[in-house]
Amino acid sequence: MQPPSENLTLVKEFVLVGFSGLRKEVCLPLFYLFLAMYLLTVVENGALVLVVATERSLHTPMYFFLVHLSCLDVWYTSLTVPKMLAVLISPCSSRSISYQACLAQLYLFTFLGATECFLLATMAYDRYVAICMPLHYQAVVNRATCVWLASSSWLAGFLTPALPIYLMAKLTFCGPNTINHFFCDASPLLALSCSDSSFKEMVDFLVSLAVLVASSLVIGASYICIVSTVMRIHSAEGRQRAFSTCAAHLAVVSIYYGTLFFMYVRTKAASTTQLNKVVSIFYALVTPMLNPLIYSLRNTEVKGALQRTFCRGRWRQG
Repeated sequence: MQPPSENLTLVKEFVLVGFSGLRKEVCLPLFYLFLAMYLLTVVENGALVLVVATERSLHTPMYFFLVHLSCLDVWYTSLTVPKMLAVLISPCSSRSISYQACLAQLYLFTFLGATECFLLATMAYDRYVAICMPLHYQAVVNRATCVWLASSSWLAGFLTPALPIYLMAKLTFCGPNTINHFFCDASPLLALSCSDSSFKEMVDFLVSLAVLVASSLVIGASYICIVSTVMRIHSAEGRQRAFSTCAAHLAVVSIYYGTLFFMYVRTKAASTTQLNKVVSIFYALVTPMLNPLIYSLRNTEVKGALQRTFCRGRWRQG
């Protein structure tokens, strides 16, 4: 990396392009669609956190991890979607973001994304123990273990972007300052750098690969053991119910990991295309919206708890 020359004008703020090239009549429907998805994500995850906090019957390891996932998903989407909505319909002045804010957004987005990977792996391990080792479940996944696993996921996620962001801060940005994305992502930022970014690209690739491969291996191994155990269930109805749940979970995980592998396991920074932005929508908005529906809100016990919580609220108001 070369030190910045004195005659270079360093970039102090960036301009987010967003979904450039869209006709004005398309921007407004997209705005309402993304706004509805964002509000649904906040309401779903907020409702899950509320009902788990108020229902003692849901104070189990599975819902303990789901509360962490719900809080993470709300912060994850809130970090990017409001700015994306502003860029869709606002004047050019709302598209700017300072250099420091851009790096902070990139750090937080990477932190939350990595934490979600580790939490999903932790939840898969929890289901593995519950289904494959039911007699030892309470001894293996006790309260202390849950706190340790959740804390480790958050800590590992927090440390994941430390080196990549440090190296990003060392790069020189001397123009242009237009980011071809709706948030500050690593690839479009690297495309704007006037420094040698080859080492930074290699570090990004290795860090992304380590996080995604390690967590996906835990998830894959857990579900292979779960499927093997489910296959030995004598009841056809029981097997069908278990496979239905596993398939729904794996569908969400596959979408999330598939998009992340597509976006971040690259050895070379590429200019962000419209396809990259569409893919980003899946892991930044679609998956956080689907997580509470797939993992919990379809469950009979959660539905009953929601009804009881809602009825108690109406009774107190009355």
